[in-house]
Amino acid sequence: MEWGKFITVEGIEGVGKSTNIDTLVERIEAAGHKVLTTREPGGTPFAEDIREILMNRSDEPVPEIAELLLMFAARSFNVNNVIVPALEAGTWVVCDRFTDSTRAYQGGGRGLPMETIDRVADWVHGDTWPDLTILLDAPVEVGMERAGNRSKPDRFEQERHEFFQRVRECYLQIAASEPDRFVVIDTTRTIDEVREQMSALADLLIGA
Repeated sequence: MEWGKFITVEGIEGVGKSTNIDTLVERIEAAGHKVLTTREPGGTPFAEDIREILMNRSDEPVPEIAELLLMFAARSFNVNNVIVPALEAGTWVVCDRFTDSTRAYQGGGRGLPMETIDRVADWVHGDTWPDLTILLDAPVEVGMERAGNRSKPDRFEQERHEFFQRVRECYLQIAASEPDRFVVIDTTRTIDEVREQMSALADLLIGA
């Protein structure tokens, strides 16, 4: 059986990942493909437990290396127990965040060496990389305003503007360095315009 396609959606807080993932999935399913959606950190019961640790605010400091390792621990559960089995069965997988988030947040935001992140990524998921990564992009002030209107900030959302600026810049650098895998979409455009772009990307993959 032919492997399914693996698509990831990335971006800072407030860029509309959930809404646009829905658009993408609807388009792919309409073409007759089975689609599984998952998220990171998370996607399995154990990985969701790790997500709670990572996202909840606590008086105990979280060392940067601990944050990195927890991210990859959760990813290991998701890749091995959800993503790869689905792809092997011919199911398309759409994942809200993947290793590019770790590169951007723990690398760009926290300042951990990219070589360290990529070394752990190779150990955790080898050559399981997305066929397509969609980077939903918006200025930090736009994204944070939207996120602030959504819910109480989690441990990451309470970071300072400068942190998210570094994250965004890192995302854009990664996208520029891997143009064959990345597509950047400006989410400051209208909802309909962004939806049209997401649908067009789905159509390109369906026809590939």
